[in-house]
Amino acid sequence: MNIVDIILKKKNGEALSKEEIEYVINGFVNGDIEDYQISALLMAICIKGMTDTETFYLTEAMINSGEILDLSSIDGVKVDKHSTGGVGDKTTLIVLPLVAACGVNVAKMSGRGLGNTGGTIDKLESIKGFNVNLSNDEFINQVKNIGISLCSSNKNLAIADKKIYAIRDVTATVDSIPLIASSIMSKKLASGCNKIVIDVKVGNGAFMKTMEEATKLSKLLISIGNYFNREVMCVLSNMNEPLGNAVGNSLEVLEAIDTLKGNGPDDLTKLSLALASYMVFLSKNITIDEAMKMVSDKLIDGSAYKKFEEMVNVQQGDLNSIEISNNKIEVLSKETGFITSIDTNRIGELSKFLGAGREKVSDTIDHTVGMIIHKKVGDIVNVDMPLVTIYYNKEVYEIEKEVLKCFEFNTFKKDKEPLIYKIIK
Repeated sequence: MNIVDIILKKKNGEALSKEEIEYVINGFVNGDIEDYQISALLMAICIKGMTDTETFYLTEAMINSGEILDLSSIDGVKVDKHSTGGVGDKTTLIVLPLVAACGVNVAKMSGRGLGNTGGTIDKLESIKGFNVNLSNDEFINQVKNIGISLCSSNKNLAIADKKIYAIRDVTATVDSIPLIASSIMSKKLASGCNKIVIDVKVGNGAFMKTMEEATKLSKLLISIGNYFNREVMCVLSNMNEPLGNAVGNSLEVLEAIDTLKGNGPDDLTKLSLALASYMVFLSKNITIDEAMKMVSDKLIDGSAYKKFEEMVNVQQGDLNSIEISNNKIEVLSKETGFITSIDTNRIGELSKFLGAGREKVSDTIDHTVGMIIHKKVGDIVNVDMPLVTIYYNKEVYEIEKEVLKCFEFNTFKKDKEPLIYKIIK
């Protein structure tokens, strides 16, 4: 077998065999196949696509490239949740305690942010002392003891995915649906859970810009799950504006805490309850309405927040240590009218510029900076009314002008788009 022949085969639009895909993945992980060769193959895949069967084989090869976590010692169903990434998306911090408070085992490994989307691990590190680096035994035992564990991804899981993603990120091959699907599912399946709910973001602040793309990705994710005998459900949610009001690590953790205490923004609360309900629905033999009532009750009676506190305490975090910058700028509206759109992707870029995100994995995060978005699509705004508060620690010359460019106004009120477009299972 020869890598050049395999590149040529995919370049010509032909399907690769299981053996060919295993040869490529194993060769790349072992160092027998060069970066430039895998880059050429990834570009050919990006242009020519892959069949579902090829994607199953690719996912399987990536799973087998590293460790596979065995959660069988944990009694009952184990459920996981994943988001394809969005601006202001801190739902994991809310959803997992909600689900665990309902008596469902939640075992989740998360990643760091790259580009315009924040990472759950970066947010958790806003809590001083919080241990994101659990061993496999610590991870499993914590689920056994308190029903919830949330930590950094094990570097030995799906090793090929990490190596391939580093290449995709610098070769403009990130947006291939088969590559996205195999990347997500190789990590989720290697992590060992039986049931998975995936929040597929759709809109100007997401990888998937259209419903057509998001639906195609969702169906492929579910097909991969079926192939590996896992139950997967996809929730297609709106990312045409930031989720909640906070963008930036410490700010988002504080907003997640407010939400768990029943004081969160309406959109963040509703989406978190919905995602948690579907996770409980998959895990218990109850209807979705029963699951929603159970989850809502756990939010109202404070059980979910107590579960979050318990997780933070067990992982040695100090909830009194969360800091935000003392330096802030109020961005005031220059117009009167209704907000008709927000450039969510640009809000993410500006937050990254402040230091809340990273361009490359080695970049250092400033957990204390970010933005609070005071007005959303459909809100009416008058001149000199606060639109955004910017928290900063470095020179931010003319950032107010850039933030203002993210908002469009009109004299009419635009109908609010659905928060959840559809469910695919």
